[in-house]
Amino acid sequence: MKLASRAEKLKPSATLLITAKAKALRAEGIDVIGFGAGEPDFDTPENIKDIAVSAINDGFTKYTAVGGIDELKEAIIASLSEDYGLDYDKSEIIVSCGAKHTLYNLTQVIIEEGDEVIIPAPYWVSYPAQVSLAGGKPVIIETTEESGFKIEPDELKEKINQKTKVLILNYPSNPTGATYSEDDLNIIAEIAIDSGLIIISDEIYHKILYDGITHTPIATLGDDVKNSTILVNGVSKTYSMTGWRIGYSAGDKAVTSAMSKLQGQSTSNPVSISQMAAVEALMGSQDDVSKMVREFEERKNYITKRLNEVPDVRCFSPQGAFYVFPNISRFFGKGYDGKEIENSVDFTEFLLEEAKVAVIPGIEFGSDDHVRISYAVSMEDIKKGIDRIEEAVEKLE
Repeated sequence: MKLASRAEKLKPSATLLITAKAKALRAEGIDVIGFGAGEPDFDTPENIKDIAVSAINDGFTKYTAVGGIDELKEAIIASLSEDYGLDYDKSEIIVSCGAKHTLYNLTQVIIEEGDEVIIPAPYWVSYPAQVSLAGGKPVIIETTEESGFKIEPDELKEKINQKTKVLILNYPSNPTGATYSEDDLNIIAEIAIDSGLIIISDEIYHKILYDGITHTPIATLGDDVKNSTILVNGVSKTYSMTGWRIGYSAGDKAVTSAMSKLQGQSTSNPVSISQMAAVEALMGSQDDVSKMVREFEERKNYITKRLNEVPDVRCFSPQGAFYVFPNISRFFGKGYDGKEIENSVDFTEFLLEEAKVAVIPGIEFGSDDHVRISYAVSMEDIKKGIDRIEEAVEKLE
């Protein structure tokens, strides 16, 4: 049976391969430390769960409006206004089945065949795939530890041409944990607006920040910037609600309307119960968020320090999210048990085989010199996992 060409564009995931190997080892009774998690290890706060139970008991289990219930749209509007002074109308808000779904809908309705989309690397794994599925061309800007994993303005200008339509920003970043200051964003916004670009701003980790750093939505930098920006967010990371599948966007009415039409022909509405829970997440107590971020910051400080003490490892200190992205390229060319490490996939397989530690190869995120380690695991597992990594790399020669 012949597949559509769009399906043939999809690449198999090295992440899933490593995850499958780790699961197989666990099934054999082997103790594997998993650093691959892209979700908080905390439970969803009780007040949010209570509202979901009430929604079930009240029979709020039917279809809703395709783009989300008014109560949730109003909560999103209130949250953006209170947190950042951003004002939106309900016609500019759409709720989808997670931020990934929001981004998919968005790329489908604004990208046409041949449009170029600028994506800074390291990037979240789905950006290039979603752009390609929409018929666009991902144009990658490489960033480095030395630049704080931020776009250099001159490089951004060099990538822009007549075919460039969109700039995707993600901050705090998955996988690096880097973020942008208001001054950084002003420079980027000026270049984007002068070039007539649409800005997709994925701010899903906006409340998971450390060391007193604050978040600045790029849409706050003036009406012209706001009018050119689609802000994407959700409740998954901030409220430990990954499985509830609620994401949203705020921006241009015409784009929002088109996304709603597409969603109406694909998934229809997000889960009714999850929507009611999301209202409580946004409007209820934020105490559990603060507690979670404090715990993440403690883990971040520990894991960054420990990794930088491992010979031949360099680790950027993240400013947000819950990942570290250590540079492991100094191990390339070294070997173990008759095998040579040539890239991040080899290094990942080495750690899984020799240390029983599962990490994600950096090539998945557009940087083969790195691996991604999530610290959304217990401090006990972090300590044990880094001990194992330290012992394992000493065997390389």
